[in-house]
Amino acid sequence: MTYVKNLPPLNRQFVAHFGEMGSRWGINRTVGQIYALIFLSPRPINADEIAEALEFSRSNVSMGLKELQSWRLVKLSHLPGDRREYFEAPKDVWEIFRVLAEERRRREIEPTLSMLRMALLEEPSSDEERYAQQRMREMHELIDRLMTWFDDVQRLAPETALQLMGMGAAVTRVLELKDRLTGKAPAPKTQED
Repeated sequence: MTYVKNLPPLNRQFVAHFGEMGSRWGINRTVGQIYALIFLSPRPINADEIAEALEFSRSNVSMGLKELQSWRLVKLSHLPGDRREYFEAPKDVWEIFRVLAEERRRREIEPTLSMLRMALLEEPSSDEERYAQQRMREMHELIDRLMTWFDDVQRLAPETALQLMGMGAAVTRVLELKDRLTGKAPAPKTQED
């Protein structure tokens, strides 16, 4: 149980960074640091170890762990002969990405799509509402298309998805060239422009 008591400097740096980034990702600093510590731990750790390593109150750790469980980012386990709960992050970073993406979709994107669907069913009563509804339709179509693509990518094996990501730059260059040749996109600016 010496891992959490003596965090190496590199681990402390990672934990601190996740705490700072937490607020940008919609979670608080404490939750970000707790997750980073669990992510880096080579074995499941319990709430007391987390509180000691991060110098957080036990109640803050408990609340943070509940939030991480609601996001499905940590798994709860028990060790034989020990009544405490232990937590670990999935070992596969691709699985972590999938879970995060699914949770963000459920919490943020689905409510927006639902609101847009309802708005598109309304009968506009003015030109201003017709214009607004058209803009909402464009937004709905884009989000819906992105979610269909996301569903397709989610079904891929991790190795295939990584290959697809690696092809991104090459595919983008080909599509940009196609758009320029068909007149759908301006030519890139040169230094003389």
